[in-house]
Amino acid sequence: MGTITGVAALGVLLTLAPQTEPGSERIYGRVLTVSGEELEGFLRWDRNETLWVDLLDGRAFIPHDHALQAEALDEELRRRRALERSVGLPGLRITWDEDDDAPLEATAAAVRFGYVRSIEPRDRRALVTLESGAQVELAASSSDLGRSFRGLVVEDAARDDVELEWEDILRVDLMPAPFGQLRDGQLRAAPSPTSRRLHGTLRTRDGSEWRGWVAWSLDESLTSDELNGEGLDGEMMDVSFGDVARIARESRRSARVRLRSGEELVLEDTNDVGSDIPGIEITDPSFGRVVVEWDAFVSLDFHPRTEPPVERAGFDAGSSLRGIVVAQDDRSESGLIRWDNDEEHTWETLEARSGDVDVTIELGLVRSIERVGASSRVTLRDGRVFEVDGTDDSGDLGEANRGIFVTPEDGATTLIRWRDLKSATFVP
Repeated sequence: MGTITGVAALGVLLTLAPQTEPGSERIYGRVLTVSGEELEGFLRWDRNETLWVDLLDGRAFIPHDHALQAEALDEELRRRRALERSVGLPGLRITWDEDDDAPLEATAAAVRFGYVRSIEPRDRRALVTLESGAQVELAASSSDLGRSFRGLVVEDAARDDVELEWEDILRVDLMPAPFGQLRDGQLRAAPSPTSRRLHGTLRTRDGSEWRGWVAWSLDESLTSDELNGEGLDGEMMDVSFGDVARIARESRRSARVRLRSGEELVLEDTNDVGSDIPGIEITDPSFGRVVVEWDAFVSLDFHPRTEPPVERAGFDAGSSLRGIVVAQDDRSESGLIRWDNDEEHTWETLEARSGDVDVTIELGLVRSIERVGASSRVTLRDGRVFEVDGTDDSGDLGEANRGIFVTPEDGATTLIRWRDLKSATFVP
């Protein structure tokens, strides 16, 4: 099994001070519905996203000119595309040029809510406007967008909690919670969020530790949510996450749960515990997110976050990726970087999979990427290092990578294919 190892100072003693989650960390916004209603309050997006550091997932489209440039610079790709645009008949081969109306290639994409100004649903897609003013069209890839969307909960002060479906939403405008701000001629303060976000440290079978905000089963993320399972006596139990101190793998289909009272339970036979769980998500503001499958999971200890809150004001407009890319033959290119022919901004993310763990890393936090045999070494600006085993043909850090495109200030774009890459160093 491939491994992803996060080398970080996770072994230090945690000071478990009482958890305070300022409303400034929570996603806040104004929602306009298709029926003309306007709601405002703290938002819970698709059940599990509640914080500015959470990621909105979708599939972005590679522009047509990027696809054409890739063909022009990569002879192997050009030959492969030519074969795809031809039909062989007895004694005859028909070929055609690429049609401008051909569907655009889509690729995995994610952006933290802190960078987003507004979201406008469009059937199975969404028009996302960023704080920079740039607009990105995202197609549905999981349940964050489109018909599989699991709902938007608005903690509206005038109407309590209101839940909306995808087709109910015309537009969502995101903004900081108006604590002490003048609005409509009056000094108003938004009410406190009704529940706190889950936080803890997860351990995997290969010895890795991941610390951050928790979305259990990609679903339960607040202390008011419930962990469901069948007890050893066959009775179904619903346990508030606010009462849970620890969850540990008991078997392939069960978990041992320790409550804050000290009581221990064994729960089984639901999609909240055991191999049917879709994953355990840990979001770390300092790098991104991991999603761990049950087969890799060992334990999760819930504890308060002691680091300063990450508020909306902590997100800038983002910028273009810049740096130096070195090939295996030591050829060096510097300038604007387009990674995998689609990521070209600091707010975009690297997506990779290794073994039973998916990892998403914000590119603006990456100092360098090095090829080490079949693996990649990703070094963050804070000094932490991630070793990603790319043998699973994993996304941005594996053989599926479409290449690294570099455009100098005064020259033509060049391509360094993934197999030829030695390293990339990003300039802040």
